[in-house]
Amino acid sequence: MLAIRLPSDIEERLEALAKATGRTKTYYAREAILEHLEDLEDIYLAEQALERLRRGEETTHSLDEVERNLGLAN
Repeated sequence: MLAIRLPSDIEERLEALAKATGRTKTYYAREAILEHLEDLEDIYLAEQALERLRRGEETTHSLDEVERNLGLAN
């Protein structure tokens, strides 16, 4: 079970959409979450990687370095 509080203008838009389409507000909330959850997860993982990089716990490699190390350089 999930309960969310939305700003009144968003709640009104959601209500209008639900009425206009004959679907429930829950349906559209669920669709929005499913559509954007993967993006939010990717953002979180990227932010964590950036923090590790800033702390010096990770390093980066250029494409040229990777190609050279794999014997793929031209």
